[in-house]
Amino acid sequence: MAVFTRITHDELNAWLAGRPCGSLQSFEGISSGIENTNYFVNTSNGRYVLTIFEKLQAHELPFYLGLMGHLAHKGLPVPGPVADESGALFSMLKNKPATLVNCLHGRSVDHPNPAQCAAIGEFLARAHLAVGDFNGQLPNPRGLSWVQEATGHLVRHAPEEVLALLSDEVAHQSRVAASDAYSKLPKGAVHADLFRDNALMDGDDLGGVIDFYFAGVDTFLFDLAVTANDWCIDLDTGALNPERTSALLNGYQMHRALETHEQALWQDMLRSAALRFWTSRLVDYYMPRDAEVLTVKDPSHFERVLKARRAGCPACLI
Repeated sequence: MAVFTRITHDELNAWLAGRPCGSLQSFEGISSGIENTNYFVNTSNGRYVLTIFEKLQAHELPFYLGLMGHLAHKGLPVPGPVADESGALFSMLKNKPATLVNCLHGRSVDHPNPAQCAAIGEFLARAHLAVGDFNGQLPNPRGLSWVQEATGHLVRHAPEEVLALLSDEVAHQSRVAASDAYSKLPKGAVHADLFRDNALMDGDDLGGVIDFYFAGVDTFLFDLAVTANDWCIDLDTGALNPERTSALLNGYQMHRALETHEQALWQDMLRSAALRFWTSRLVDYYMPRDAEVLTVKDPSHFERVLKARRAGCPACLI
């Protein structure tokens, strides 16, 4: 959501032509995030979000936009893509694919309470059930194979102690992924990035979940672990907060009970989720891209989270 691609009023106005969104009034760049260019777009019909894809290719977008449309059709609070007059959900802008989605109500929270964690848990379970008839088959773009490849690139940049921990955890996750228990974990299209800044809360109620552009087919347990590692932790230590984690899991299991193999691999998936985001932050830190507005997040945060998960997690959480 950094501003990599600058656009003018005339360029945006021309691109919006043929979409049922009213006349353009104003727009502004969104500075948070590191992958795509995003703008708030204000029109006579309301407020939207324009996304210009900096890395994703046009052939990948039907999965992401199709998933968002599928979940919206099922009644989940996600941004629905706005099609143009031909029915296309994206088109080229400044020689890059771009899409327009509805802007949802609410705001992100820095310090979620148990009720908000429960609401997120319920959303995840409903989303995991809803994708049972979604046909998209794109593997998680930041799954274990990506982590393994990124680790190879980081060898030339990261300190020795970082590489030692990274390599050890990659080896552990490779063993987990090859296990019989892992092969039995339920899978489907998942958000895979449901951090606090990707959810909009209206008090204790969920207004919507945004930014599906790291979505992919992976285990539902991994998706739940990614969420727990952000919503349910002490930001200073990375430790899980028992009350918030229990609220998240209880909210989830109101709609979808965790299976035996999922319960057995909970700690491993928490470690896997921490590894994924530590790796991506290491890549962004040591091999950054240029942008006019860019937020590079501190990789040491997820190093702490990973070390905390490797040390264990409270048995009462499942």
